[in-house]
Parts: sequence; C-alpha cells; structure tokens
Amino acid sequence: MSGSTGERSFADIITSIRYWVIHSITIPSLFIAGWLFVSTGLAYDVFSVINFRQPSNA
Repeated sequence: MSGSTGERSFADIITSIRYWVIHSITIPSLFIAGWLFVSTGLAYDVFSVINFRQPSNA
C-alpha cells in the first residue's frame, strides 16, 4: 500500500473485541464517577461554587 501511515482502519478498530472490552468498562465508569462527583456535593466543594446547602436567614 503506497502512502499508508500504518494506522488501522476505523472498521478494524470498532470490530475489535479489545475495543469493546475497553469501552464497555471506561464509558460507564466515567458516567458513574461524574454522577457521584455531582450527587455527593463534591463538585461544589472542589470548585467553590455557591453553597446551596447554606440555611437561609429567613
């Protein structure tokens, strides 16, 4: 193949078992980690966003 860079084609990558094993673990893990980061309130603590947990003075 003249002019080939030696990279695998996209079709070869997405039909690979290795691709699906890696992505079936990493993608759900990122969603779970993000959900925990926000739902525990850690995102507010880390980024010093407005403290919504502060009681009102009313």
